[in-house]
Amino acid sequence: MKPRAPLSTTSAHARARNRPGHPIPHRERAVNRSPGGVRPGKRILLVDDDPTVRDSLNDVLAGEGYQIIAAEDGQQALELANKSAVDLVLLDLNMPVKNGWDTFEQLTREHPFIPVVIVTARPNQLFTALGAGAGALLEKPMDIQTLLQTMAKLLAETAEQRLARLAGKQAKFHYMPASESSAQPQTRTKQ
Repeated sequence: MKPRAPLSTTSAHARARNRPGHPIPHRERAVNRSPGGVRPGKRILLVDDDPTVRDSLNDVLAGEGYQIIAAEDGQQALELANKSAVDLVLLDLNMPVKNGWDTFEQLTREHPFIPVVIVTARPNQLFTALGAGAGALLEKPMDIQTLLQTMAKLLAETAEQRLARLAGKQAKFHYMPASESSAQPQTRTKQ
């Protein structure tokens, strides 16, 4: 195993934010590795048309033990989901070829047991995400620790909980608005 380089001396706030077009330091690890006791090796389909965001999130998530399958648009994401076993999807909304909501609809119709986290800079998506049955909505710029915690919670859900959310029944929904790092993630119950 290669020795790890020391962490950068930039502020925790700067390291923990994912700004489109700004890489996340790939050497950073979460304080609590694999939050929620999720076993490493879970396969994450990472869908974002911005190569900087894809590369940055890939580095952070791989450092946490996740296996990453990257896609640059919705059509490619659907093809990869049909070819590979996927445990969770991180899905941007603003993409070429096939946009995020069209991708979400087809993905959840074909693979209803895969939880989907909407990760977007597009404003006013909360009620659409709730109504569609998404597992979470994290607005960019997002807090990386919150992303990791949200992923762990969704990966720990039962199939029944996921199906209940998609069917519009009462289910937990994780929401993190784009704001300063002092903001706390919100968990809502869909009623």
